[in-house]
Order: sequence, then C-alpha cells, then structure tokens
Amino acid sequence: MLIIRHDEVCDILRGAETALLEIVRDTYRRHDEGATVVPHSTFLRFPGDRTNRIIGLPAYVGGENGEDHVAGIKWVSSFPANLEAGLPRANATIILNSMETGRPEAFVEATAISATRTAASAAAAAELLAPPRLDGVSLIGCGVINFETLRFLAAVFPDISEVTLFDASPQRAKEFGERVGSLLPDAEVTLAAHVGEAVAAADLLSIATTAIEPHLTLAGIRPGAVVLHISLRDIVPETILSARNVVDDVDHAVRERTSLHLAELSVGGRSFVHATLGGLLRATARVPEDERSPVIFSPFGLGALDIAVARFVAAEARRRGYGVTVKDFLPRPEKTGL
Repeated sequence: MLIIRHDEVCDILRGAETALLEIVRDTYRRHDEGATVVPHSTFLRFPGDRTNRIIGLPAYVGGENGEDHVAGIKWVSSFPANLEAGLPRANATIILNSMETGRPEAFVEATAISATRTAASAAAAAELLAPPRLDGVSLIGCGVINFETLRFLAAVFPDISEVTLFDASPQRAKEFGERVGSLLPDAEVTLAAHVGEAVAAADLLSIATTAIEPHLTLAGIRPGAVVLHISLRDIVPETILSARNVVDDVDHAVRERTSLHLAELSVGGRSFVHATLGGLLRATARVPEDERSPVIFSPFGLGALDIAVARFVAAEARRRGYGVTVKDFLPRPEKTGL
C-alpha cells in the first residue's frame, strides 16, 4: 500500500494545469462514451444536522484498449464551521484498487485533488461556453474552490484583466483579492459591495458557496453570460428554468435538492437541461442559441474525475519516489496446496 500525503499531492498538482485539464476533458469524453461506471454518490448525514455531511463517490474509469483502467472511491467530508477554526471546509481521501486483484494499492490524501478536479471541470466548461477572449470574471464565494477555479481559468484565459469578488464575509473577500496577484498579477481586482454588483460585472460568473438553499435570481446578469454554478444550490429554480443548462451528468445533477432538482420538482420534467459537458466535448450535444439567456453549468462532481486525477497523482508519486509504502498493510497471500 502506497500512502501519499497532502504536501506530496500538492507538489505533484502544482503547475500541472495543462495535464489536469486534459485528464478532465478525456474523462468526460469517456463518460459520454459509456466507458465509466459512476454510481450515485452516497450521502452520510447526521440526525438534526442540516449542514455537515460526508459523501462517498465510487467510480471506474476505463482505459484505452482495456489498459490503464482504474477503480476507487473518494470519501469527502463537508463541515463548513471548520473555516472559523482555520481548517478546510472539505477534507477527502481516495483509495485506488488494483484492477487485477481488487486489493487497495494506494491511499491518497485528496483534499487538493477534490478542489483541483472541480476547478478543472469548471474551466473546461468555460473554455467551451465563454467567449474565447474573455477579459473579466466574477467570483461569488471566496474560498478554496473559487481560488482553484480562478487558477485554471487563468490557464485557459490568460488575458483576464478584471476580477470582481463577492463573499458574505468582506474580510474573506479582501484576503482573497490580495492573493489574486499570484495568479493574475496585472488584473484589476474589485470587491463588490453586494452580490448583484458581482453578478452584473462580467461575462463569466463562478459561484462556489456553502449555501444549502437557493437564494440568487441572477438579476442584472449580462445577456448570454456563462455561469459556473459549482455549489449547485445557489440559483433559484425559476432562473434555472429560464436559462440554457449544461451539466456533467443529468441523473447525478438533478437530485439531492440541487437547484436543478428543485426545478424538476416544480415542472415535472428535465427538458430544461440541454446538454452534458461530455456531449459538448464529443460534439454529440449542443447548447441552444440564444443571445439573451445565460448558460449555466451545474456540475454535480463525478467520482470518475477524482479517480482519474488520483491515478495521475499515484503514478507521479511512484515516479518521484514520493509517499510511504506500508508493506504489511494487507493480508499476506495464503499458502495453497498444503
């Protein structure tokens, strides 16, 4: 068993945006082709607690010609009050299993993987949906996910010159703004006084908050703007129904009382979902043309992405000599023929 620690994972992921974007694109293509197995996530919630949860995401990603395939599970917690204690809101681990024996062969600290695959997914969608020469972006929610999203957006859109920020905590927005220079040193940073100002400020909007109930109408949004609805529960169902909607997987995204699920409950169908990202990447789907309505990308977060990125991390860790190998972690083979 190879145990790969958080700092080692971060070192492997640092500066690997191009490779990670291609891993995410390739995994979406394979998912659209039917070359993945992604069961519904399992949500572990606690009596009387509507805030904290732990989620299990098992997945299999098929390889080309039957090679390089991988299976595993991510176990990720979300405890928002951690932020007040200086801890990450989300913490994750991934177990990768051998496809020959089924035995676990890598145990990976996956907090950075979880944030990275989410951000790379959002940037891959923006690359397809937003104007090719994007100059400005608005971020609602100034936490780890939106910072990672901005990092990947900077890789896809190097000409971003304006960044508008809004957070329920003005101090958090201020601290986030001070860090933007490490990604986009020439960009002008604006701290929005209210959420409506951020909504209206750019053609690309990324929303990553801890909201558990819809609260945003997107009033004042620019015609045809693209919204990366990463946190899934911010936008009111009425706005979802009037928009052009793209998801990572329809069955995954339209459940667990996401904004899309509430929209489905209100109209009794899913016809308001127009395309999947994998379908767009493979040109098997398209977004309706409409210069007035926004395009909203709502990714539930497929475990296949976590497993694919973890496979990359594990391979790099072995190549670099990272991690701790525990030789007596698993049962020894039983002797036979005696």
